[in-house]
Amino acid sequence: MFTGIVTHCAPVLSAEMKEGILRLVIDVPSGFTKGLERGASIAINGVCLTVIEWDDTTAAFDVIDETLNKTNLVGIQPGTLVNLERAARFGDEIGGHPLSGHIHTQAEVVRVEKNEANVAMILSFEDAWKPYVISKGYIAINGCSLTIGKVEGNEFWLHLIPETLSITNLDAVAPGTKLNIEIDHQTQVIVDTVERYMASRD
Repeated sequence: MFTGIVTHCAPVLSAEMKEGILRLVIDVPSGFTKGLERGASIAINGVCLTVIEWDDTTAAFDVIDETLNKTNLVGIQPGTLVNLERAARFGDEIGGHPLSGHIHTQAEVVRVEKNEANVAMILSFEDAWKPYVISKGYIAINGCSLTIGKVEGNEFWLHLIPETLSITNLDAVAPGTKLNIEIDHQTQVIVDTVERYMASRD
């Protein structure tokens, strides 16, 4: 499980495709891999991946086609900045909201507005996810736990504070950028339960 509190933003060192699997190597900050064990999970742009090899300054992952088809890791290149979060441990503070690291879909940045204090952006998403995108609800964008702003049709606003911009790759997005989305599980369960109940009454 993850919390959506991104701790580091780090560059990709290499991204090589071999026999349908993308081997991704990331230049992680010193100390980030401390205490890692084989089979440990790390969220990369919100995608739960198993670390294959690591040392104090690098971590490597294998990304299969199912993940590439659903996430923005498919277009990743050396030098690309990615958001990193270690898996939550029992007793950790949940500063964001619980995340599985399983991406549901991607959203495309439609508009970005910047001023001295913050950044606001509009994202467009697939119609199928409309029931779960609710104003003031939770959503994870590239692994960041965020609050949804105004929702209009299949577009919604995000409002980002300087702290979020300083430690994530959301500061570099521009119109046309595709971002990973994980829908809030609790919202999805409630909406689906209500829909089943209403259908049964009909």
